Amino acid sequence: MAVDDIYNFLQLTETIGTAGQPTVEQFSDIQAAGYQVIINLAIPTSPKALPQEANLVAELGLKYIAIPVEWEHPSLTDVQQFFAAMQANWGQKLFVHCIANMRVSAFMYLYRVICEGMKPEQAQPDLHRIWTPNFTWQQLIEQLIERYQSLHSANSPDSTEFHC
Repeated sequence: MAVDDIYNFLQLTETIGTAGQPTVEQFSDIQAAGYQVIINLAIPTSPKALPQEANLVAELGLKYIAIPVEWEHPSLTDVQQFFAAMQANWGQKLFVHCIANMRVSAFMYLYRVICEGMKPEQAQPDLHRIWTPNFTWQQLIEQLIERYQSLHSANSPDSTEFHC
């Protein structure tokens, strides 16, 4: 097997791959593909979540970061933690997953637009390859982009709240 076989796998860059929940066996494929850091956005009680994922990843010698994002209530704090984790591990090969790559694709869209300065229309096709965000997630995306643009255009010291 290969990382391409992981549910909803999407290689965004040479150093960032995203997907839904890998199986126990697929974590070995992730390691073999050279990934160094696993960022998990699923809550531990999600269907298909692996209760011992942190231990499994540690046994493979990979760094593990869990940022549990509630599906019905994603928040600015979740996004800030995600951005901080991405920045802290920049330059390493990152594998970011949740259960279906929906949380991840939305957070990666925000990261690429807010932190990397990518135009929304450039980042959107990768988001839409996975899904079209529902009302809750679309609202989060729009609010955070608007908030960032407002803070950024005003050169506000609060623009650092996004940890980019």
